[in-house]
This record gives sequence, C-alpha cells and structure tokens, in this order.
Amino acid sequence: MPTMNVDLTTEMAEFVAQELASGDYASASELVRDALRQLRRDREAEGAKLEALRRAVALGVADVERDAFSTRSAAEIAESLLGEEEA
Repeated sequence: MPTMNVDLTTEMAEFVAQELASGDYASASELVRDALRQLRRDREAEGAKLEALRRAVALGVADVERDAFSTRSAAEIAESLLGEEEA
C-alpha cells in the first residue's frame, strides 16, 4: 500500500486524536481512508444529482421548444392547487 505524508492543521490533528481516542478507528490511516471513501461517495452523489438536474432542465427546454408549457404564474398555479386541496 502506498504511503503518503499529509500536513494537517492543529485543529485537524486534534480531531484525528479525538477520533482515535473514541475507539472508532484503530489508526489515523484507517480514519483517513474512511474519510476519503466518504468524500468519494459524496462526490458521486453530487454528480448523480447534477446529472438528474441536467436531465430535468433538458426536459424543460424541450417543453419550451414544443410550446408545451403553462402561461400561468407560479402564484396562479399554487392558488389553483390550494383550491383543489380545499375541495
């Protein structure tokens, strides 16, 4: 396994020490590996959300290009939805 040297701020070093003292991690290396796995999961989730947003925007643009959209304002749409709930 490759070895890397990493400079930490005092605050980060204290955090690592606290985590090790809690017993959740056997070593600083284990903690860093876990943190990097979490960072990878976060980035992948962020990428998936961004891709879903891109697809939604593309659908919206396609609707506009087909003139398949409402001319009502957001307030008008909300008002009509609220009226449906009361009925």
